[in-house]
Amino acid sequence: MKIDINKRIQHFDSLAYKSKLAAKDMGTGKTSLNRDRVFIGSDASQSDKMIAGEAAHKVIQEVRSSTTQDKIENLKQQVDELTIENTRLQQDRYELTNLRELYSLDAQYDEYEKTGARIIARDSGNWFYSFVINKGEQDGIAVDMNVMAGSGLVGRIVDVGPNWAKVKTIIADDSNVSAMVLSSSDNMIVSGNLKLYATGVIEFEQLIDSANAVVEGDKIVTSNISDKYLPGILIGYISKIDQDSNNLTKSGNITPAVDFEHLEEVLIIKQLKQTIEE
Repeated sequence: MKIDINKRIQHFDSLAYKSKLAAKDMGTGKTSLNRDRVFIGSDASQSDKMIAGEAAHKVIQEVRSSTTQDKIENLKQQVDELTIENTRLQQDRYELTNLRELYSLDAQYDEYEKTGARIIARDSGNWFYSFVINKGEQDGIAVDMNVMAGSGLVGRIVDVGPNWAKVKTIIADDSNVSAMVLSSSDNMIVSGNLKLYATGVIEFEQLIDSANAVVEGDKIVTSNISDKYLPGILIGYISKIDQDSNNLTKSGNITPAVDFEHLEEVLIIKQLKQTIEE
């Protein structure tokens, strides 16, 4: 059965808002009863009527005050419960979005065996340039396995323990990836740069584009000649191209396909790049 999480969140938001309004009205003494009407027998004296009326009014006020306070506390409890439920539903929606992205990514690279993992720790800083996942040797994870999330390449495994593994991402300062332009197969080197990533991009260099065929917006993927990365994994999109001073090569910036500020789950490709031993 499909559950529309967005509609449930809107429903709970509406209930919580109405409950807050009702609690506010009660707290200010607004009710549908504007006057206290007390009926005294006609044979009573005027003084007795006044005393009886005052006593009855006091009793009514005490009952009303007690009832109102109980209702306020009850409504406050309902608001708290609805707020908690709303937060839980929003978290479910966020996790569902992440899972859909991973599912879509898995389908795009269905030729590789993959396993999912959750990030359990990371280095200090604003971005996930190095982090630890909750799977390791016991799960078949090995050094140099490629890691993906969102729409493309995250990085690779650089250290492994029994039930954990450390990932270095492509935005790290010491990261270099052999890449190519998908449309032209022209090779380049993509380098991490944390300072530059503050603007949302990383850099590339050593692009030979003698035909001037490469343009901004072109897809950049891992190349066949990479010694660590499997071929054809999306890295990002060219956002800037500059001619180098040697007039032979070009360099510029790439907008990564992965949001390295918001990562929770990743996919690990359990196939290593084949290398030729000398």
